[in-house]
Amino acid sequence: MSQREPYRTVAGRGETRFEVRGSEFIGHVAPARTVEAAEDFVAEVREAYVDATHNVPAYRVRADPFREWASDDGEPSGSAGDPALNVLQQEDIENVVAVVTRYYGGTNLGVGGLARSYSRAVKDGLDTAGTTTERPHETFAVTVDYDDSGTVRGILESESVKFDADYAERVAFDVRAPVDEGSALRDRIRSATSGRAEIDR
Repeated sequence: MSQREPYRTVAGRGETRFEVRGSEFIGHVAPARTVEAAEDFVAEVREAYVDATHNVPAYRVRADPFREWASDDGEPSGSAGDPALNVLQQEDIENVVAVVTRYYGGTNLGVGGLARSYSRAVKDGLDTAGTTTERPHETFAVTVDYDDSGTVRGILESESVKFDADYAERVAFDVRAPVDEGSALRDRIRSATSGRAEIDR
């Protein structure tokens, strides 16, 4: 899996609730660009539902190296965390965290019943959140003299990339561009300024 390729992720937060034989399941789904963000969301849900019987987390984050993690949080082994993570894998969603909260209702559901319920909670949560395709971005800085600043600004605007410009003794542009276009964009800037632009990645 390449860090350069576009990938599917969730468009926002999603939540779903349903009951199975007296047990209440609440599926929470959120975007997470880092492992820290994923773990913060898990902690946030656990705090909000501290009285729940279980809060089962699963996440997939495009870190370096790629990170996938899930926990059964006290449910029988393989009945909760793996089924939750499996939905994220099958849907090919990345930079996502899911937590399924369960309030036990007095009837044991068995490993199969639990697996189905935890899977459904994540799947329904994804449906509520919605998915989107993202292109990985990179940032780099371009520093030029005032004479070249109009040229560089014109290139950046024509490419529709995001940038901030800081006009001091020289002009510094902070550029955020899709990874698959960054190299060609830097070459174009170098060429247009006859190599005078300083580019730091």
